[in-house]
Amino acid sequence: MPNMSPNKNPMPTQDPLVRARNFDEVATGYTDEVAIDEAMRCLNCKNMPCVSGCPVNIRIPEFISKIKEGDFEGAYQIISTTSSLPAVCGRVCPQETQCESKCVRGIKAEPVGIGRLERFVADWHNAHATGAVSVPESNGHKVAVVGSGPSGLTCAGDLAKKGYKVTVYEALHTAGGVLVYGIPEFRLPKSIVAKEVETLKALGVDVEPNVVIGKTLTIDELFDMGYEAVFVGSGAGLPNFMGIPGESLKGVYSANEFLTRSNLMKAYKDSPETPIMKGGKVAVVGGGNVAMDAARTALRLGAEKVYIVYRRSMEELPARKEEVEHAQEEGIDFRLLCNPIEVLGYNNPDDARDPKNGFVSGIKCIKMELGEPDEKGRRRPVAIPDSEFVLDVDTVIISIGTSPNPLIKSTTKGLDVNSHGGIIVNEDGLTSREAVYAGGDAVTGAATVISAMGAGKVAAKAIDEYLSNK
Repeated sequence: MPNMSPNKNPMPTQDPLVRARNFDEVATGYTDEVAIDEAMRCLNCKNMPCVSGCPVNIRIPEFISKIKEGDFEGAYQIISTTSSLPAVCGRVCPQETQCESKCVRGIKAEPVGIGRLERFVADWHNAHATGAVSVPESNGHKVAVVGSGPSGLTCAGDLAKKGYKVTVYEALHTAGGVLVYGIPEFRLPKSIVAKEVETLKALGVDVEPNVVIGKTLTIDELFDMGYEAVFVGSGAGLPNFMGIPGESLKGVYSANEFLTRSNLMKAYKDSPETPIMKGGKVAVVGGGNVAMDAARTALRLGAEKVYIVYRRSMEELPARKEEVEHAQEEGIDFRLLCNPIEVLGYNNPDDARDPKNGFVSGIKCIKMELGEPDEKGRRRPVAIPDSEFVLDVDTVIISIGTSPNPLIKSTTKGLDVNSHGGIIVNEDGLTSREAVYAGGDAVTGAATVISAMGAGKVAAKAIDEYLSNK
C-alpha cells in the first residue's frame, strides 16, 4: 500500500550545537527501513513529471520502485545510467526547485524526498558493492576534458561508457573541482567525491592533476597530442568583489579563497600551514549557498560570532532553504536589508598589530529597504539615508558570485566569449572552434552542480555524434 503521509521522512542530523564545532557531515542519512517507507510515498505517475525537472533526466520513478522492493543495488544501477555522480547529487542538488518541485505529492503536501533517496541508494552501493566496473570496448577515439568539476566529470563519464579514451586535466592537485575546493566537508565529504572519481577511473578515464590548461598546455597542443575533441569545464573561479574602500585589507577574503584554504589546504587543522582565522568575529557578505558554506565554515574554524550581511530580505535569499535553516540552527546571525559600504581598518598606533599592515577592524553598512522590482522581478534594494552602522569584525568574506576563468579564452584563438567572460556555445555545447565544446560555469557563470552536469551530458552526446560522423 502507498504511504499517504503528507510529510517527508525527516533527515536525521547532528545536534546543531555539536556540529557547529566539527566538520563531520551534518545529515546522517536514511536507514533501510526509512528509505523504503519514503519510497512508498511515490505514486509512480505514468507521465513522470519529476523526470522533466531533472537536468540529467534520472529515471526517478523507476529507481524509487526498486527501493520499494528492497533492491537498492538495482536502484543504483538505474540512476547510474544517466548520472555519473549520484552520491554528490543526492547531497548538494537543489531538488526542491527541480525534480521535487514537479512531484504530484507536492501539490497538497510535501513532495517525495527524491534527493534523500538518491543519496541513500548511492551510499548503500558505495558501502556494499564488490563487483568490478564493466569497461566498455574501446572505439579508438580520444577526447580531452578540461577541469574535473561536475560538468567535466559528467562529460568524461558519459563518453567513457561509449568507449572513448578520455583524459581529464585538472589544475589543482585533487580531482573534483568545485566539489572539493568549494563545498565544505560537512555538506559533501571529500571521500564521497573521491569515490565517484575512482568509479570513473575504473571505466578507463585518466585524470591528470596539476595541469593548467592555458599555461602547462594549450587547447591547440591538446589537438597536437592526438585528441579529436576537447570539452572545457574550467568553471567560474574568478571571484567578484564589491569595489568598496578597504577590500584590500588583511582579513578580507573572497569566499573562493576562504573555502579553498579550508578544504584543500587544511586550514581546519590545529596548527595549519595556511592559517585563516581562529576566534574573532566574521562578516560574510552575500546570501547564496556559497555564503552559507563560508559562514558555517568560519564558525567551525573557531569564530566567536558570524554574521550574514545581505541587502535583501529573507524572502529573496537565494540560498537553499535547508542550508539557511541549518545556519540559523547553528547560531549564524542574519543581518538582512543591510549593504556594506566600507571595510574599516586599524588606525591605532598602540595596537599590537601594526596599523600599516592594514588589518580589518569592522565593516560599515547601510540599512536598505525594498523598492520597485528590477528586470528579474526582484524588488530592488534602496539605501535608507543616514542609517549607517558598524559591525565589529576581524574577518570579512565576500561572497557575491564568481566569473568564468579567463585563462582559456586568453590562450585559445578563435574562442568567442560574452561580455561576462562566459564561453559562447550553441545548444549542443559547441563553441566557435570546431571540435571544442564547453559547459557548466565556464559558460553560464556560477550556477548549480546539477545544471553543470546537464551541460556535460549534452556536450558528451554532441561529441559522440560529431566523432561518429567524422
